[in-house]
Amino acid sequence: MSDVLDLPDQYDVHPVTKVVRGPKRASYDRKLVHGIIDDALICHVGTVVNGRPTMIPTAHWRVGERIYIHGASKNRILGAIAEGAEACLCITHLDGLVMARSAFHHSANYRSVVIYGKGEVVSDDAGKMEHSHLFMEKLEPGRWDTIREPNKQELKATMFLGFDLNEVSAKVRAGDPVDDDEDYSLPVWAGVLPCQNVWGTPVDDAKIDPGFVGKGKKPE
Repeated sequence: MSDVLDLPDQYDVHPVTKVVRGPKRASYDRKLVHGIIDDALICHVGTVVNGRPTMIPTAHWRVGERIYIHGASKNRILGAIAEGAEACLCITHLDGLVMARSAFHHSANYRSVVIYGKGEVVSDDAGKMEHSHLFMEKLEPGRWDTIREPNKQELKATMFLGFDLNEVSAKVRAGDPVDDDEDYSLPVWAGVLPCQNVWGTPVDDAKIDPGFVGKGKKPE
């Protein structure tokens, strides 16, 4: 994704983004935040609708200092955000389970980002088409040129929302378990169980044109 030039290396720390629990794992580094966002396909979006907390998982993409999501125009959560409700977006990568010698010190290695802000609706068809293209390019570069573009009805049925990367923080945990000194001699295995997402072999649609059998691509 494109980056905005000539910006500070660090995001400003706001009262809502200041990490209090485990501050040594906090980061406001712009490149780190961008990388965590870009490496993920799903974020969770939460807000308040009719006085109750609500949340949905959804796909996202980043353009410079904005993160974008999309969904049905009649989605009640997106609708509330479009009308001015503040949102919280969360992204997490699980990198491993940290297996300690005591139950208390078991943990996880992870990379996460939390974003607060109000969403701005992309209202014009040209902007919606552009972001449809950007979303497809994130899923698979070059695929946009091979598929049918959204028609006017489909664009009308879809809402696109952009959030500024302003009130944002990252939190990262990596490395070995941290046990109490007296527990290191306990007769139990300790270490990290690595975790990663791996794409499988593409599976053809049952109704696929015979000329495209076996031509699915694995994401790089």
